Amino acid sequence: MTNTRLLLFAAVTACCPPMVVIPTTPKPVEPAPEPPKPEPPRPTGPQPPMAEMRSHDVVSPHGTRNDPYYWLRDDTRQDKAVLAYLTAENDYTAKILEPAKATEATLFTEMRGRVAEDDATVPTFDDGYWYYMRFESGKQYPIYARKKTKQTITGVGSPANPAEGPLSGSGPEQILLDGNELAKGHSFYSIATYDVTRDGRYLAYTEDTVGRREFTLRVKDLQTGTLLPDTIAGVNGPVKWSNDGKQLFLVGKDPTTLREDRIIRLPIGGSPVIVYQETDASYYVGMSRTKSKRYLMIQLGATTESEIRLIDADKPLAPPRVVLPRSKDHEYKVDHLDGTFVIQTNWNAKNFRIMSVVDGRETKRENWKELVAHRPDTLIRDIALSRNFLGLTIQHGGMRKVEVHVKGKSFVVDAPDPTYTMTIVDIPDPTAKRVRYSYESMTRPKSIYELDVTTKQRELLQQQPVPGYDPELYTSEYLHATAGDGTQVPISVVYKKTTKLDGTAPLLVDGYGSYGVSMSAVYSSTVTSLLDRGWVHAIAHIRGGQELGRAWYEAGKLLAKKNTFTDFIAATEHLIASKHGDPKRVFATGRSAGGLLMGAITNLRPDLYRGIVASVPFVDVVTTMMDATIPLTTNEYDEWGNPADKKFYDYLLSYSPMDNIQPVPYPAIYCDTGLWDSQVQYYEPAKWVARLRAITKPGNPILLDTDMTSGHGGASGRFDKLHHTARTYAFLLMVSDAPDPRR
Repeated sequence: MTNTRLLLFAAVTACCPPMVVIPTTPKPVEPAPEPPKPEPPRPTGPQPPMAEMRSHDVVSPHGTRNDPYYWLRDDTRQDKAVLAYLTAENDYTAKILEPAKATEATLFTEMRGRVAEDDATVPTFDDGYWYYMRFESGKQYPIYARKKTKQTITGVGSPANPAEGPLSGSGPEQILLDGNELAKGHSFYSIATYDVTRDGRYLAYTEDTVGRREFTLRVKDLQTGTLLPDTIAGVNGPVKWSNDGKQLFLVGKDPTTLREDRIIRLPIGGSPVIVYQETDASYYVGMSRTKSKRYLMIQLGATTESEIRLIDADKPLAPPRVVLPRSKDHEYKVDHLDGTFVIQTNWNAKNFRIMSVVDGRETKRENWKELVAHRPDTLIRDIALSRNFLGLTIQHGGMRKVEVHVKGKSFVVDAPDPTYTMTIVDIPDPTAKRVRYSYESMTRPKSIYELDVTTKQRELLQQQPVPGYDPELYTSEYLHATAGDGTQVPISVVYKKTTKLDGTAPLLVDGYGSYGVSMSAVYSSTVTSLLDRGWVHAIAHIRGGQELGRAWYEAGKLLAKKNTFTDFIAATEHLIASKHGDPKRVFATGRSAGGLLMGAITNLRPDLYRGIVASVPFVDVVTTMMDATIPLTTNEYDEWGNPADKKFYDYLLSYSPMDNIQPVPYPAIYCDTGLWDSQVQYYEPAKWVARLRAITKPGNPILLDTDMTSGHGGASGRFDKLHHTARTYAFLLMVSDAPDPRR
């Protein structure tokens, strides 16, 4: 068989010469090019400012921490880079909240609609005049006024309208100060207080035109209406006259730390003299007058200690005398009437008791006699003296109440609500036969009553007018949550009666829990806007306040501070479990030290909350408490601990909001501050927001809103304040995305 393959080869080679093949190295096979990767989607919408990171070591004996945002601290408030960054943050916040602009406008209209624009306070009689404060429609600031009467009227309820009641037979109204006129030309204006000479001729007042609580003294001749040349800048609020009206006493401040540290005497027409200067940096200085008007009191107070020195108002050039020298953990207050001192003291009485002692024998405690004994379940907060009774503001069962002592017997004023707040109102008249007090709850606006201590008949002098509000549409509750250590934590709750407690309502939980300050169950005309939209509002009465007495405070400070945070979380979880709130729509809010609470709970349980409102928050705890030049620091070692001590340094560091941010998704956060804040410097919240953005996983908005013209208290005008609240609530409503039951 012929080999076909060989024949074919022979035929080919016969017609074509053979081909020479040169061997070569084979080329490597190149892989096919990968298709181009799609670019990550570019973020849509406004982008947040990202603060520049500049390395800065915060040195301490216990370790060095790097703070890349420390450059945001500018004590002059003039650094162009800092101001530009804050402005950029404000622009970003405005853009994020643009979809809620209409809601904000609606909320503001509602809130302003609940303001009685021509409101006035209940008049108070003093040295021949009825004094009161009133507002005029459309105006932002109060007007302080008086009317003269030829007859002293005591024990008579005074209506808010100065043209009625006891004032109807008085002389014409005299305007002492018109805040609206004085505020012209200022973006911020506040009158701290005023005092009138005993003869009614001169008025001294202190004003702040920045918001940093550095006040300036002014003196006005009430006969001519002219201002005297006597003035001092950089003082605190209180000012008091000597009885002859020739000497003014006021509280001065350290220009760097802003600590109130001195008492200044200003002779009218003369030069100021420092009467007393406090050298202990943990003490602050205050001033008040006794009921007898015999003494001006220099009040010296640290967190857990106090001392009082007396200036004889009839002999104002004499040196002050000490009531009782300061001693460790002893706190006391003093009043004076008819040659007797009445003393509120925690000497052998954690919750305080009331003692009395004859004037001149007060320096030895063995001379003190007990008027009201200590009670382990009742905290005495304040006293009001009269020749006919002793009035007390007490804290019992979580509520602030009024207790009256008359001729060896006592009674507590009753209340109609499950959670409420009562406070004694101390009026100047030492002969009063009726005790004046305020009452409010989460559903009832503030009311001023007078109660006859003999017959117990009560008269309503004034109820805060709230146009369009019907308290019968709302209800409140007083609940308890169980903390991790078994402690029962009280909670005050309010909601509209039509709101279903089936776990679908948006929930806002409020808290503070520091300095022994109690979160009182009071009415809020602004919160009503949330309640009308089906929200539930709760106040968690957490440890660190004094709702359940002094021990409640001590269980939430220093090395027990974390109880404050875990109590708040326990309260939130209880409200969810009891179906007071939708677990997907839970929000929390707090300001100042309550802002520290917000930062701490967000680090501990970022999954629990959908949104956080942190107002002027104290969040850079370790850095601030290590710097004695920052206002408030040295006075607060007894509250937080001194980080110079390693055990406090380590404990503060373990909960400091700035130092414990987690790389996980965080709730939406609205943080506000004031550029001129003297209590919590603006750079704390600014640095906190920058650090949150750098560490947490992106997703929810984190906003910084800086008021460039105010301080710790926000805007000064009563309507301007509502703009800020409306914006805050618009943020909550936008983030909650909850249906509006009114539609």
